[in-house]
Amino acid sequence: MIKLSSIVIAMSIALTGAVHAEITPSDKAIKLTHDTILIDTHIDVPYRIHDKWADVTKATDGGDFDYPRAVKGGLNAPFMSIYIPAHLEFEGKGKSFQLANQLIDGMEAIAQRAPDKFAIASSTSDIEAQFAQGKMSIAMGMENGSPIEGDLNNLQHFFDRGVRYITLAHSQSNHISDSSYDIRRKWKGLSPFGKELVKEMNNIGMLIDVSHISDDAFYQVMELSNTPVIASHSSLRKYTPGFERNMNDDMLLALKKNGGVIQINFGSSFVTAKAGTWGKQLKSKKEAVKKDGTKLSKDFDAMYRAKNPYPFASLEQVLDHIDHVVKLIGIEHVGIGSDYDGVGDSLPIGLKDVSSYPNLVQGLMDRGYSDSDIKKILSGNTLRVWKQAEQYAKSH
Repeated sequence: MIKLSSIVIAMSIALTGAVHAEITPSDKAIKLTHDTILIDTHIDVPYRIHDKWADVTKATDGGDFDYPRAVKGGLNAPFMSIYIPAHLEFEGKGKSFQLANQLIDGMEAIAQRAPDKFAIASSTSDIEAQFAQGKMSIAMGMENGSPIEGDLNNLQHFFDRGVRYITLAHSQSNHISDSSYDIRRKWKGLSPFGKELVKEMNNIGMLIDVSHISDDAFYQVMELSNTPVIASHSSLRKYTPGFERNMNDDMLLALKKNGGVIQINFGSSFVTAKAGTWGKQLKSKKEAVKKDGTKLSKDFDAMYRAKNPYPFASLEQVLDHIDHVVKLIGIEHVGIGSDYDGVGDSLPIGLKDVSSYPNLVQGLMDRGYSDSDIKKILSGNTLRVWKQAEQYAKSH
């Protein structure tokens, strides 16, 4: 049924560019998804509800995540992203540190608000125990190392508060690392402090996230890290040529040597070049309007979309990314990092919110993946690297 739907979807996209089609997973796919620990390493709920409050312990009108949809989708171990915007006024002035703590407070409040539904997870044993109890684990990863503010005591502080991975930089270079988005390569990779930080992250059991950082920074992390790393929400440059935010084949081979895992991002611009081109064209149109001295209307984006339908990726194209990783470096090195609540209205057809994971599982089944391989993708690989980080910290 998935394959038939995929043909319909492909035809719809060709005709309109933005048709949402229903994909119906089999009972087996739904059961496999629900019977397995499902870790998604990147969901942007903390900043979403900080910016505009919503009680995600219940059904919500907006957003990509809430408890009922997550239960329907079989999601039981989301890594909530402690996302810090890459504003220069945040860097080194206490604002990043303060915001990170506020976002962590918000996650603790969710667990306290609904203790029958959620529990904070700061270890792999927490994840496994809470899954057995039927509770949804809230793990946390920090997106942008700005809150460390050059002080290793802050690294320990956030570890003590439950953060278990740090994305070293975001959309601008910071005091730790150059960013893939930032043409100013201040450090030509990692800063001197960044190199020190990588070692200390290893020592305390904090996973290193190489999403967002420049290629030079990535390879320096590979040289320095004594534990496997993750790319918590990245996809492949093979399908998005020139998009440095994604990973190329040489980087994947280095990731294999390191023992790490790439968690595939679902955002359409991460999945297809066509979506990325659409975004560049929108940006160009905006800049042209500003150059003319005209004020952008609030509904400019919506009007542009109406005339130029967004080219949503498909579930099949997301599966292509997974397939390529598996063929190149093996089933042990791929996971899920959807970027739900972080990529706006750009999610693929068939993967529109956290209720959609069974569609992904059905697609994997249709492509011949065994149950054991699917379980590795859903959580086994991520749990492996997390456990290795825990074990390394115990011995150092």
